[in-house]
Amino acid sequence: MSREQSQPSEHADAVTLLEAVTLALDFEMAHDPNVVVLGEDIGDNGGVFRATLGLKEKYGFQRVMDTPLAEALIGGIAVGMATQGLRPVAEFQFQGFVFPAMEHIVCHAARMRNRTRGRLTCPLVFRAPFGGGIHAPEHHSESVEALFAHTPGLQVVIPSSPQRAYGLLLAAIRSDDPVMFFEPKRIYRTVKSQVQNDGRALPLGRAFMLRDGRDITVVTWGALVVETLQAAAELAEEGVSLAVIDLASIKPLDMDTIFTSLAKTGRLLVVHEAVRSCGVGAEIIARVAEEAMCWLKAPPQRLTGMDTIMPYAKNEDYNLISASDITQRAHQLMENWR
Repeated sequence: MSREQSQPSEHADAVTLLEAVTLALDFEMAHDPNVVVLGEDIGDNGGVFRATLGLKEKYGFQRVMDTPLAEALIGGIAVGMATQGLRPVAEFQFQGFVFPAMEHIVCHAARMRNRTRGRLTCPLVFRAPFGGGIHAPEHHSESVEALFAHTPGLQVVIPSSPQRAYGLLLAAIRSDDPVMFFEPKRIYRTVKSQVQNDGRALPLGRAFMLRDGRDITVVTWGALVVETLQAAAELAEEGVSLAVIDLASIKPLDMDTIFTSLAKTGRLLVVHEAVRSCGVGAEIIARVAEEAMCWLKAPPQRLTGMDTIMPYAKNEDYNLISASDITQRAHQLMENWR
């Protein structure tokens, strides 16, 4: 198929985060014949959430490959493809299913450039929906981004809007090193915004300042960006000004953006759905303590999920963070440390 025959539209349409993922995959497949996608049910069925719907019909079974229900196989095949000139985008149905493939991700994909002293790279993307909020069992609702952030050689990216899903996935596919691309499924279809399908990537390793503020710097990512912005709007009516940063790239961390905001506010709140212990929030606060303690007007705070397995549907809301939770913690941060 020629590029002329397969050019995606560059018209700006209002799309969901899920549709933005599909747009990015379509654009890269149209412009780079080495881009292939693989995973369980991603061809005929378009994946469990339909992120690859229509791609097999457009690009054929040699570039859109259904695999057996075997995550270790998906991981191994993707690494092999990447070292031999292809740019595979492999989908795990849920982040909690990734563990059988950890051998290939941690021991091979992440180490390939170092192991071969740069002779081989591993340009691949592992996509997976993650997080709670859809009343699914625990393996379908986990948030374990910190596991991969702890692994040298991996980049970890989490979009929070259609625009960032589109631009960051393009950048991930074009990267010469492996990227773990985790998509917050709770907001897959809940918010629409315009996305220009022009192939412009967003930079990896860069946080996004969504709202400037003078009182508290709030750092978050994924689905919780929605609740954080809601809380910021509510607090603004009370005279409390929140700066909201969408971290987006969990690894590498963009601490410069955080430091710039913290120099104005002097207060830090990190909000994430993952469990509290050894989470990314702890890493952010540790770096602030090491490099920016002089700016702090109050001890930095975390608002996180509980140190427990994600509860089943009836108790899931107890573990999820709401806008009111963020508002309450912001009030405490202001009142206790003026």
